[in-house]
Amino acid sequence: MIHWREGTVCEVTTTWPGVHQTRVELTAPLPGREDGDRVISAIAYTDIVGTPAAGNRVLVNVSALARRLGTGGFGLIVALPENLPADPPPQPGHMVKDRYAPLQTMVLGVDDQESEHHAAIRDTASLSGLPVVVADLHSALPAILAGIRVTAPEARVAYVMTDGAALPLPFSRSVAELRERGWLAATISVGQAYGGDYEAVTIHSALLAAAEVARADVVIVSQGPGNLGTGTPYGFTGMMVADHLNAAAFLGGLPIAVARMSNADARGRHYGISHHTLTAVGKAANPGCLVPLPDLTQLSDEEVTAAIGADGADPRAVIETVDSQLPELARHDVAWVDPRGLLGELQQVPVRLSTMGRGLSEDPVSFIAAAAAGTCAAGRLA
Repeated sequence: MIHWREGTVCEVTTTWPGVHQTRVELTAPLPGREDGDRVISAIAYTDIVGTPAAGNRVLVNVSALARRLGTGGFGLIVALPENLPADPPPQPGHMVKDRYAPLQTMVLGVDDQESEHHAAIRDTASLSGLPVVVADLHSALPAILAGIRVTAPEARVAYVMTDGAALPLPFSRSVAELRERGWLAATISVGQAYGGDYEAVTIHSALLAAAEVARADVVIVSQGPGNLGTGTPYGFTGMMVADHLNAAAFLGGLPIAVARMSNADARGRHYGISHHTLTAVGKAANPGCLVPLPDLTQLSDEEVTAAIGADGADPRAVIETVDSQLPELARHDVAWVDPRGLLGELQQVPVRLSTMGRGLSEDPVSFIAAAAAGTCAAGRLA
């Protein structure tokens, strides 16, 4: 199940909060590449395995590289056998994340009995209409924030990262940068995911923490990087979008579903409104969610050309397809959002916009749709 390799750190190439990215020379080549370069890129989660330095011997999980998987493209440093970190000091908390896996870690949960916030989470019964924006893909996060800032630039936004994909929140460089820039007020990691400003057992307690502890005006919920799909109707991690929308509604929040859209995905099932949204939101989520959709007819030739260039992919190309898909969202409340100005705002996002390997100019409707959801959420603030 795991491809193991030993190696030596050549250098630390870059760092961001909680992560050191390194170049590691392996003692044995990757499977099937006996004549290939043995130097790989590998990341270490410093809170878990310690801080690597040049010359350190390391144990590395290279399974993703061995299988040539696209997400990440890294080896994962599992241990620094000769440079183990010191034991953590005594501290409260008994919430175990990544439970019963070799790198399980213990944290203080916001809903833990030992937490100063325990009473607030225990005694809060409602989100009182708090907008909860739920996305399938992690890549939607910066675009949603851009949309929020168009209408409510001072809004406090909390990000809840669920455990459908990456478990360590520090893996997301986008979140680190958005947090540093002040675009995010707080982060909360849920379930087996860990590494947020706050930790929570369930999506329900995470949403309550966003409201009562982080004092968020808007909450964004998505899995971390690394969406998984199987080509079967329900075998994709985005199905949990339905659970998150249902949780928001159950707690008295305003459930807002981000439509996963594309005008460039070569796979027909993702063109227009993705079948992931039509399934998770259209079929599995309880009726009555708010589904913002960009009114792409409002975009002018001049705006499209200025934002994505004359040779870019015109986001209006999907209009007829989207119109034909609307009946599949009939159980919910579709809100049409004027997208004029959003392309310009998306160009100002401080992190790289990329979804399934495509940027803003290659698949603009993907990011316009996410930004439209953010604009819609901000418009519901008192």
